[in-house]
Amino acid sequence: MIFKNIIAEIDSMMARDPAARSRWDVVLSYPSFHAVMIYRASHWLWERKWHHLGRWLSHLGRFLSGIEIHPGAKIGRRLFIDHGMGTVIGEMSEIGDDVTLYHGVTLGGVAPSVDSDSQRGQKRHPTLHDKVIVGSGAQILGPVEVGECARVGANAVVVGDVPPRTTVIGIPAKVVGGGDKGDVESFRAYGMPAAGMSDPVVREFDSLRSQIEMMKEQLAELEAEHDRLAGPAEKPRKTGAAGG
Repeated sequence: MIFKNIIAEIDSMMARDPAARSRWDVVLSYPSFHAVMIYRASHWLWERKWHHLGRWLSHLGRFLSGIEIHPGAKIGRRLFIDHGMGTVIGEMSEIGDDVTLYHGVTLGGVAPSVDSDSQRGQKRHPTLHDKVIVGSGAQILGPVEVGECARVGANAVVVGDVPPRTTVIGIPAKVVGGGDKGDVESFRAYGMPAAGMSDPVVREFDSLRSQIEMMKEQLAELEAEHDRLAGPAEKPRKTGAAGG
Protein backbone atom coordinates (compact mmCIF):
# COMPACT_ATOMS: atom_id res chain seq x y z
CA MET A 1 0.00 0.00 0.00
CA ILE A 2 2.79 2.41 0.92
CA PHE A 3 4.67 1.51 -2.25
CA LYS A 4 1.55 2.11 -4.37
CA ASN A 5 1.07 5.52 -2.76
CA ILE A 6 4.68 6.47 -3.53
CA ILE A 7 4.26 5.39 -7.16
CA ALA A 8 1.06 7.46 -7.37
CA GLU A 9 2.96 10.50 -6.05
CA ILE A 10 5.69 10.03 -8.65
CA ASP A 11 3.26 9.51 -11.53
CA SER A 12 1.27 12.61 -10.57
CA MET A 13 4.45 14.70 -10.70
CA MET A 14 5.33 13.30 -14.11
CA ALA A 15 1.82 14.07 -15.38
CA ARG A 16 2.12 17.74 -14.39
CA ASP A 17 5.73 18.35 -15.44
CA PRO A 18 6.66 17.68 -19.08
CA ALA A 19 10.35 17.91 -18.13
CA ALA A 20 10.18 14.65 -16.14
CA ARG A 21 11.59 11.84 -18.27
CA SER A 22 11.22 8.87 -15.94
CA ARG A 23 10.27 7.82 -12.43
CA TRP A 24 13.93 7.59 -11.52
CA ASP A 25 14.36 11.17 -12.68
CA VAL A 26 11.69 12.24 -10.17
CA VAL A 27 13.06 10.09 -7.32
CA LEU A 28 16.65 11.22 -7.70
CA SER A 29 16.37 14.88 -8.72
CA TYR A 30 12.99 16.38 -7.81
CA PRO A 31 12.97 18.51 -4.62
CA SER A 32 9.18 18.15 -4.45
CA PHE A 33 9.43 14.39 -4.11
CA HIS A 34 12.11 14.64 -1.42
CA ALA A 35 10.20 17.32 0.51
CA VAL A 36 6.89 15.44 0.42
CA MET A 37 8.43 12.13 1.47
CA ILE A 38 10.27 13.77 4.37
CA TYR A 39 7.06 15.59 5.33
CA ARG A 40 5.16 12.27 5.47
CA ALA A 41 7.70 10.93 7.95
CA SER A 42 7.87 14.10 10.04
CA HIS A 43 4.06 14.33 10.15
CA TRP A 44 3.89 10.72 11.35
CA LEU A 45 6.19 11.66 14.22
CA TRP A 46 4.25 14.87 14.93
CA GLU A 47 0.93 13.00 15.18
CA ARG A 48 2.49 10.71 17.79
CA LYS A 49 3.61 13.70 19.90
CA TRP A 50 7.28 13.35 18.96
CA HIS A 51 7.32 17.06 18.18
CA HIS A 52 11.02 17.78 18.54
CA LEU A 53 12.03 14.88 16.31
CA GLY A 54 9.36 15.80 13.78
CA ARG A 55 10.57 19.40 13.67
CA TRP A 56 14.18 18.31 13.30
CA LEU A 57 13.27 16.03 10.39
CA SER A 58 11.28 18.81 8.68
CA HIS A 59 14.26 21.14 9.13
CA LEU A 60 16.43 18.54 7.42
CA GLY A 61 13.93 18.43 4.57
CA ARG A 62 14.11 22.21 4.25
CA PHE A 63 17.90 22.06 4.12
CA LEU A 64 17.88 19.39 1.40
CA SER A 65 15.06 20.70 -0.80
CA GLY A 66 14.61 24.42 -0.09
CA ILE A 67 10.96 23.68 0.71
CA GLU A 68 9.71 24.32 4.24
CA ILE A 69 6.74 22.20 5.35
CA HIS A 70 5.73 22.26 9.00
CA PRO A 71 5.14 18.70 10.25
CA GLY A 72 1.82 19.81 11.74
CA ALA A 73 0.35 20.65 8.34
CA LYS A 74 -2.27 18.30 6.89
CA ILE A 75 -1.55 17.38 3.29
CA GLY A 76 -3.56 15.09 1.03
CA ARG A 77 -2.39 12.81 -1.75
CA ARG A 78 -0.34 13.69 -4.81
CA LEU A 79 0.88 17.14 -3.83
CA PHE A 80 3.29 18.55 -6.44
CA ILE A 81 5.55 21.52 -5.66
CA ASP A 82 7.10 22.41 -9.01
CA HIS A 83 10.66 23.79 -8.70
CA GLY A 84 9.85 24.38 -5.04
CA MET A 85 12.59 26.70 -3.80
CA GLY A 86 11.31 29.15 -1.20
CA THR A 87 7.92 27.49 -0.71
CA VAL A 88 6.60 27.68 2.87
CA ILE A 89 3.65 25.71 4.26
CA GLY A 90 2.62 26.73 7.77
CA GLU A 91 1.70 24.56 10.73
CA MET A 92 -2.11 24.71 10.42
CA SER A 93 -2.28 24.61 6.64
CA GLU A 94 -4.61 22.02 5.14
CA ILE A 95 -4.11 20.83 1.57
CA GLY A 96 -6.40 18.50 -0.36
CA ASP A 97 -5.61 15.99 -3.09
CA ASP A 98 -3.91 16.77 -6.43
CA VAL A 99 -2.84 20.29 -5.44
CA THR A 100 -0.04 22.02 -7.36
CA LEU A 101 2.17 24.71 -5.85
CA TYR A 102 4.98 26.56 -7.59
CA HIS A 103 8.17 28.05 -6.16
CA GLY A 104 8.00 30.95 -3.73
CA VAL A 105 4.46 30.17 -2.56
CA THR A 106 3.63 30.99 1.07
CA LEU A 107 0.75 29.46 3.00
CA GLY A 108 1.17 31.73 5.99
CA GLY A 109 -0.54 32.91 9.12
CA VAL A 110 -1.56 36.42 10.15
CA ALA A 111 -2.09 36.02 13.90
CA PRO A 112 -0.55 39.06 15.64
CA SER A 113 0.71 37.11 18.62
CA VAL A 114 1.20 33.40 18.06
CA ASP A 115 3.17 33.11 21.30
CA SER A 116 0.17 33.70 23.54
CA ASP A 117 -1.59 30.61 24.90
CA SER A 118 -4.98 32.02 23.87
CA GLN A 119 -4.00 32.04 20.16
CA ARG A 120 -1.69 29.05 19.95
CA GLY A 121 -4.46 26.58 19.10
CA GLN A 122 -6.42 28.83 16.75
CA LYS A 123 -6.54 28.15 13.03
CA ARG A 124 -4.28 30.72 11.38
CA HIS A 125 -3.19 29.15 8.08
CA PRO A 126 -5.07 28.53 4.80
CA THR A 127 -7.07 25.55 3.61
CA LEU A 128 -6.64 24.50 -0.03
CA HIS A 129 -9.20 22.08 -1.39
CA ASP A 130 -8.67 19.45 -4.11
CA LYS A 131 -7.04 20.33 -7.46
CA VAL A 132 -6.05 23.87 -6.53
CA ILE A 133 -3.20 25.46 -8.49
CA VAL A 134 -1.13 28.22 -6.89
CA GLY A 135 1.27 30.17 -9.11
CA SER A 136 4.83 31.14 -8.24
CA GLY A 137 5.30 33.86 -5.65
CA ALA A 138 1.67 33.83 -4.52
CA GLN A 139 0.91 34.50 -0.87
CA ILE A 140 -2.17 32.97 0.77
CA LEU A 141 -2.45 34.41 4.26
CA GLY A 142 -4.65 33.62 7.22
CA PRO A 143 -7.39 31.03 7.84
CA VAL A 144 -8.90 31.47 4.38
CA GLU A 145 -10.32 28.75 2.14
CA VAL A 146 -9.42 28.22 -1.51
CA GLY A 147 -12.19 26.21 -3.12
CA GLU A 148 -11.92 23.09 -5.23
CA CYS A 149 -10.34 23.56 -8.69
CA ALA A 150 -9.58 27.23 -7.96
CA ARG A 151 -6.49 28.89 -9.40
CA VAL A 152 -4.35 31.53 -7.75
CA GLY A 153 -2.25 33.43 -10.28
CA ALA A 154 1.46 34.10 -9.90
CA ASN A 155 2.38 36.78 -7.31
CA ALA A 156 -1.22 37.17 -6.12
CA VAL A 157 -1.88 38.01 -2.47
CA VAL A 158 -4.94 36.19 -1.13
CA VAL A 159 -6.42 37.44 2.14
CA GLY A 160 -10.01 36.26 1.68
CA ASP A 161 -11.86 33.10 0.65
CA VAL A 162 -11.64 32.03 -2.99
CA PRO A 163 -14.79 30.41 -4.44
CA PRO A 164 -14.47 27.00 -6.09
CA ARG A 165 -13.67 26.87 -9.82
CA THR A 166 -12.55 30.48 -10.07
CA THR A 167 -9.31 32.21 -10.97
CA VAL A 168 -7.95 35.04 -8.81
CA ILE A 169 -5.06 37.37 -9.58
CA GLY A 170 -3.68 40.67 -8.31
CA ILE A 171 -2.91 42.40 -5.01
CA PRO A 172 -5.21 41.88 -3.21
CA ALA A 173 -6.43 38.96 -5.27
CA LYS A 174 -9.69 39.40 -7.16
CA VAL A 175 -11.79 36.97 -9.17
CA VAL A 176 -11.24 37.32 -12.92
CA GLY A 177 -12.88 34.18 -14.25
CA GLY A 178 -14.42 30.82 -13.57
CA GLY A 179 -17.62 28.89 -13.77
CA ASP A 180 -16.73 26.93 -16.90
CA LYS A 181 -16.17 23.43 -15.56
CA GLY A 182 -14.25 22.18 -18.56
CA ASP A 183 -11.89 25.14 -18.56
CA VAL A 184 -11.28 25.33 -14.81
CA GLU A 185 -10.60 21.63 -14.31
CA SER A 186 -7.99 21.53 -17.06
CA PHE A 187 -4.47 21.90 -15.74
CA ARG A 188 -2.91 25.29 -16.36
CA ALA A 189 0.66 25.95 -15.27
CA TYR A 190 1.28 28.70 -12.71
CA GLY A 191 -2.45 29.17 -12.20
CA MET A 192 -2.50 31.74 -14.99
CA PRO A 193 -5.92 32.83 -16.26
CA ALA A 194 -7.22 32.00 -19.70
CA ALA A 195 -6.30 34.18 -22.63
CA GLY A 196 -8.21 37.44 -22.65
CA MET A 197 -8.45 37.73 -18.86
CA SER A 198 -6.68 40.86 -17.71
CA ASP A 199 -5.55 41.92 -14.28
CA PRO A 200 -8.44 43.75 -12.53
CA VAL A 201 -6.03 46.39 -11.24
CA VAL A 202 -4.83 47.03 -14.80
CA ARG A 203 -8.45 47.30 -15.93
CA GLU A 204 -9.14 49.90 -13.25
CA PHE A 205 -6.11 51.94 -14.32
CA ASP A 206 -7.22 51.73 -17.94
CA SER A 207 -10.67 52.96 -16.93
CA LEU A 208 -9.17 55.88 -14.98
CA ARG A 209 -6.94 56.75 -17.93
CA SER A 210 -9.97 56.80 -20.25
CA GLN A 211 -11.88 59.05 -17.87
CA ILE A 212 -8.93 61.46 -17.63
CA GLU A 213 -8.67 61.65 -21.43
CA MET A 214 -12.41 62.32 -21.66
CA MET A 215 -12.15 65.10 -19.06
CA LYS A 216 -9.26 66.66 -21.00
CA GLU A 217 -11.36 66.72 -24.17
CA GLN A 218 -14.33 68.27 -22.32
CA LEU A 219 -12.07 70.90 -20.76
CA ALA A 220 -10.63 71.79 -24.18
CA GLU A 221 -14.17 72.17 -25.57
CA LEU A 222 -15.16 74.43 -22.65
CA GLU A 223 -12.09 76.60 -23.14
CA ALA A 224 -12.84 76.92 -26.87
CA GLU A 225 -16.45 77.87 -26.11
CA HIS A 226 -15.32 80.42 -23.55
CA ASP A 227 -12.93 82.04 -26.04
CA ARG A 228 -15.68 82.17 -28.67
CA LEU A 229 -18.15 83.90 -26.36
CA ALA A 230 -15.60 86.33 -24.96
CA GLY A 231 -14.62 87.54 -28.43
CA PRO A 232 -11.22 88.88 -29.44
CA ALA A 233 -9.34 90.53 -26.64
CA GLU A 234 -9.23 94.35 -26.82
CA LYS A 235 -5.86 95.53 -28.00
CA PRO A 236 -4.13 98.10 -25.76
CA ARG A 237 -3.92 101.66 -27.18
CA LYS A 238 -0.60 102.86 -28.40
CA THR A 239 0.51 106.18 -26.91
CA GLY A 240 2.51 108.43 -29.18
CA ALA A 241 5.68 110.21 -28.14
CA ALA A 242 5.29 113.72 -26.69
CA GLY A 243 5.70 116.48 -29.36
CA GLY A 244 7.85 119.49 -29.01
